Amino acid sequence: MAGPSLTSPNLGPTDGAALVAEIESLAERLGHARSSVEGRFIGQEKVVELVLTAILCGGHGLLVGLPGLGKTMLVDTLSTVMGLKSSRIQFTPDLMPADILGSEVLETAADGSRAFRFIEGPVFCELLMADEINRASPRTQSALLQAMQEKQVTVAGQHRQLGRPFHVLATQNPLEQEGTYPLPEAQLDRFIVQIDVDYPDRDTERAILLATTGIETGSVTEVFTPEAILAAQQTVRRMPVGEQVVEAILDLVRACRPGEPEAAARVKQAVSWGPGPRAAQALMLGVRARALLNGRLAPGIEDVAALARPVLTHRMALSFAARARGESLSEIIDGVAAQVTHIEAAA
Repeated sequence: MAGPSLTSPNLGPTDGAALVAEIESLAERLGHARSSVEGRFIGQEKVVELVLTAILCGGHGLLVGLPGLGKTMLVDTLSTVMGLKSSRIQFTPDLMPADILGSEVLETAADGSRAFRFIEGPVFCELLMADEINRASPRTQSALLQAMQEKQVTVAGQHRQLGRPFHVLATQNPLEQEGTYPLPEAQLDRFIVQIDVDYPDRDTERAILLATTGIETGSVTEVFTPEAILAAQQTVRRMPVGEQVVEAILDLVRACRPGEPEAAARVKQAVSWGPGPRAAQALMLGVRARALLNGRLAPGIEDVAALARPVLTHRMALSFAARARGESLSEIIDGVAAQVTHIEAAA
């Protein structure tokens, strides 16, 4: 890529060749994993790419879509292919924080002595599926905040480490659905990407019907292990990023903040608050992961444009006046991304 390497400036020829070989080998392995997942989650290549991007970045993904679009099956398939111990929590209005984190119970031994024993909740896993996360109360939603950010939880005054790796893939129904609670901004910011799952087109729906209503359904095999995923996450962080890409990330994030001098005109008119530094960090990791998934050795401007909407949508909010006018946050982000990168964002 054009521009100097910013992430590996001191690599010698031998180290550089080793990193190239490592990236190429990992890209081939990721191709097998991606094909395996897409074999069951038919016609949603972009969704699969974004979920794998979140995992390669060591982050979490928020899947947004109506019920019945295969979000649960996607997470189940992913846990098998990536070799991760998974748990599933069905969020409901009466779910309590202890149902997620676990709790201490008082046990009586055979000799009559009593002691507290901690019973782990479903959060103690490597891949957690939080199903319909916005159907639970804000108090229960916030129980995941520490787990998602620090990879540990505090119960009864003790810090308890979670699995490594640890990823949350949460599904969320659109907020217009009855019985939903908006996620707090602090928790939304913990998700590295928002992944919109839409209805399939006619040909894709036909393929789904033929593949899922017969006697046999597609099987998947394990491609990765937890140790291999941790190693892949380190490889992503070692990938070089050109100066042009870094500047495009900074231009994009700062242009989406209404209070910044370089904010886009439409952003100043329609956006209440914009993305923070965590959004830039997410883009910096995400463009590397996307380049790797597409078999490239370093990210380019096109990766910044492609990830603008998934990374920024849940980190921004329209003003009341903009909502009343019927403006779309996605269209605003696409416009700013096109202006910054000179590439029209994909629909």
